[in-house]
Amino acid sequence: MSAALANRESALQVGIDPRWAPLAMLVTQDIALKLQFRERLVLNPQHLPHSGPVVLAPTHRARWDALMLPMAAGRRVTGRDCRFMVTTTEMRGLQGWFLQRLGCFPVNQRRPSMTTLRLAIDLLIAGQQLVVFPEGQIQRKDQPIRLHQGLVRLVQLAQKQGLSVPVIPVGLGYSQAPPRPFSRAALCFGEPMTVPTTGGRESGLRFNQYLAHAIHTAEQAARAAVGRPLNSF
Repeated sequence: MSAALANRESALQVGIDPRWAPLAMLVTQDIALKLQFRERLVLNPQHLPHSGPVVLAPTHRARWDALMLPMAAGRRVTGRDCRFMVTTTEMRGLQGWFLQRLGCFPVNQRRPSMTTLRLAIDLLIAGQQLVVFPEGQIQRKDQPIRLHQGLVRLVQLAQKQGLSVPVIPVGLGYSQAPPRPFSRAALCFGEPMTVPTTGGRESGLRFNQYLAHAIHTAEQAARAAVGRPLNSF
């Protein structure tokens, strides 16, 4: 880890706590997920890079998403953690205290601070994987996917630093909504995508359309795998 990244994490108090992280992995992956879901499927794992900077762009349908992603892409699979950008409201109270020690960090979606953006870019420079929910919040109903522009802007800023950052669309599906005990869950990785470096705002909007379609396709595959097909819109 670079000194700049370590200093920034220390200033924001969002670094991964070496005492809490292994315990959290044990509790979430070996106990909570296994008690909640009788089956946990990971589709197309070959699309997930195991090294280098990467941004995961998943659907957000339930709080269980934040546990499914580390199971499918976290330390036990890739040798590195999932670093989540989360909303400021999710970082409050006991939940916020816990998330803070697992390396999550808050972003104000309306006015993201340069400090937060610099931390995200430092993480990518360090070759880590960043999780950004591009819909911005949990969407519990089946409806067309609408993405914010924050993910595209972040990747474009990283590209200006000379980084090549693939974006991986991710779809999560549950056999019941909301997920109930002993139900089924699936996560599907889509093929890596590249954010255009030229073309300005219009190219960013077009990329978001392609990304939304890829995320929807991945979500359809995940939902089909658990026996709850998702229709096209």
